[in-house]
Amino acid sequence: MSESGQPPTQDTRPPDPRPSGGSTGKPEQRESGGGILMGRFFGVPIYVAPSWFLVAALITWVFGDQLDTVLPELGGVRYLVSLFFAVAFYASVLVHELAHTVAAIRFRLPVRRIQLQFFGGVSEIEKDSETPGREFVLAFVGPLLSLVLAGVFFGGMQLVERGTVPGVLLAGLMISNLIVAIFNFLPGLPLDGGRMLRAVVWKASGNPMTGTVAAAWVGRALAVALLVGLPLLSYAGGNGGGAGSLTDALLAAVLAAIIWTGAGNALRMARLRERLPGLRARTLTRRAVPVSSDTPLSEALRRANEAGARALVVVDGRGAPTALVRESAIVSVPEHRRPWVAVSGLAQDLTPGMRVSAELGGEELLDILRANPATEYLVVEPTGEIYGVLSTTDVERAFLAAMTRN
Repeated sequence: MSESGQPPTQDTRPPDPRPSGGSTGKPEQRESGGGILMGRFFGVPIYVAPSWFLVAALITWVFGDQLDTVLPELGGVRYLVSLFFAVAFYASVLVHELAHTVAAIRFRLPVRRIQLQFFGGVSEIEKDSETPGREFVLAFVGPLLSLVLAGVFFGGMQLVERGTVPGVLLAGLMISNLIVAIFNFLPGLPLDGGRMLRAVVWKASGNPMTGTVAAAWVGRALAVALLVGLPLLSYAGGNGGGAGSLTDALLAAVLAAIIWTGAGNALRMARLRERLPGLRARTLTRRAVPVSSDTPLSEALRRANEAGARALVVVDGRGAPTALVRESAIVSVPEHRRPWVAVSGLAQDLTPGMRVSAELGGEELLDILRANPATEYLVVEPTGEIYGVLSTTDVERAFLAAMTRN
């Protein structure tokens, strides 16, 4: 968590059961939904979303107007100073996210990316922490670094003259980082404080789901408190009407909606992860029949129908599997041509990543499929014997069923 209302630092999205596309070989500049690639930190890509430019322009405009009151002698240069403030503030946000990333790497948790966006930043961590202690540390380091930065900027203020450009910039950065830290310490998901609360309840109850439920409902309570409390505080502070009051109400509504949605998503994904162990390679695998590479497709399908199988595995003369006949390729061959088409022309050679143990299940199975994109996988017993063929279509169907189950 970095900025008010930002989605959770840990990536709570479910692992994608669908295979991802391969690299094009060109330098990576954009990722779907990622934004502009700015660099890498310990191999983790750092992106700036297009929405960042919108908020940077907004900060430049608002802070520039404030500078006109404090330092009127700057004139139009104040907007350059304000732009510098916007960039420096998001550099502070990046430091916050790097703290989460370093902790995740230390705990051997994969980090998909860091993204700076409209409401701050997010470090997308692909797996849950294994212990409540690690969960607490992983959440705590972000706002802690924001507090440290606030202290550093406060110290810098003591070294420069107040009422100058450096003094105003340092004061603004000190206050903004302090706000980020305090907000993120609030004990409700999807904020870092919510993950800390989740860790505490997890430790006390021994059940991570109990911690998630508690932190998610506190997050929803925080959303309601923000929606009602921020406009009331604005009114009590003498801003009882006009554009300022409307802005506060709009900000409260946006923050409340983001926190409520984030808390709900965290709860939904936690419940989904409880169901993921039910996704077993053994139960999802289609029975397969072995055929030689020169077998006509019509004959191979006849054997499969007789055996009650739904997949074909090409084997060599010793019976060792060498390729899988793709279901999409079978469908594309008209029935009248199937006696004249050998299965070898419809098969995909097996690679090491296309061999899946029948004992795999849950997130481990999904991680294997995502790391080795294919449409079908050969499922083998621990002894190496052929068990069948796993289709990503079947995995996706089971995954969606788990998501929608009440």
